[in-house]
Amino acid sequence: MKYGVNEQGYYGDFGGAYIPEMLYPNVEELRREYIKILDEPEFKAEFEGLLKDYVGRPSPLYHAKRYSEKYGANIFFKREDLNHTGSHKINNAIGQILLAKRLGKKRIIAETGAGQHGVATATVCALMGIECIVYMGEIDMERQAPNVARMKMLGAKVVPATSGSKTLKDATNEALRDWIANPVDTHYIIGSVVGPFPYPEMVAKFQSIISAETKVQLKEHTGSELPNYVLACVGGGSNAMGMFYNFLDDEEVKLVAVEAAGKGVESGHSAATTALGKEGVLHGSRTILMQSEDGQVVEPYSISAGLDYPGIGPQHAHLYKVKRAQYANITDDESLNAGLLCCQLEGIIPAIETAHALAYLEKMTFQKDDTVVVCISGRGDKDLNTYIKHFGF
Repeated sequence: MKYGVNEQGYYGDFGGAYIPEMLYPNVEELRREYIKILDEPEFKAEFEGLLKDYVGRPSPLYHAKRYSEKYGANIFFKREDLNHTGSHKINNAIGQILLAKRLGKKRIIAETGAGQHGVATATVCALMGIECIVYMGEIDMERQAPNVARMKMLGAKVVPATSGSKTLKDATNEALRDWIANPVDTHYIIGSVVGPFPYPEMVAKFQSIISAETKVQLKEHTGSELPNYVLACVGGGSNAMGMFYNFLDDEEVKLVAVEAAGKGVESGHSAATTALGKEGVLHGSRTILMQSEDGQVVEPYSISAGLDYPGIGPQHAHLYKVKRAQYANITDDESLNAGLLCCQLEGIIPAIETAHALAYLEKMTFQKDDTVVVCISGRGDKDLNTYIKHFGF
């Protein structure tokens, strides 16, 4: 694969495993075992069986007729919001819990921003009867209270991260500290295509089901498995990587990743990593991240907890640098307006993360026979309070 990972765990200039010595055995065990395990027929059968019968895959590819009329193109929604737990996050959580079981792990930790990955992890831990601890920024716990309640109902212990900006970056720091303290019996289910190798590749593989299904479904709808454009929102970038994965080598397909501009790229309250960031190391991999002159991580800001992250996954950094994908950004207000439009045109309440991708349609120009696929990465129940506050319902 032209844009894939090499044996050292790098995508071009980005990736690798920059980790404390204490974590080396864990990460090395994962690197050594994960490909072997993923290729086992029993693993594949169990993974695919759970995706079908528990998650409800394949998720539909829906032809959004009113959107198509509005934007003058054939617009399709890949409905990851219809998965069990309400987002794409469950695909990776199922894969990693099966992997952890085969590695003999007795305890699972995870980080979460919007709470969707936390809910997915708590769900699979309940399913498999494994202890679950989820780290979540204190601010995110307030703005995503329904997801905190769901995690607790599912039997997870939710631990607030009270340092720094009290959001996703800080939850990730806390989870890494826990893993260093409990290296033998614990598996860390990272929720995005970030972290030390092999995590970015492993998460991308588990999420690649999104684009694999899309190709088959698009052929049924249009006669061709290749769209003109594929859009997805990007924080760390797992739904986007899943949506892009099987189109990477199809150079004629334009890939558009939409980041959170927050209150504006230059406002000092933003999470538009590619616009503001430079190369460096974050959470175990070399990537592009927002940092000060002396290399300190700059606190990101977005109204959407799932995009409120100061970096992007290393594969995204590579796709950006070699210009295989376009990285754009959308403000809080633009995303909220796009979320409301989706409700009123298609009867679908999207997560605010997803609404960033939908908002970017406003800035694009299409030919009338263009085919466009937007990843509807999650549903918006968790964001109702934010929508209510903004629109005054």
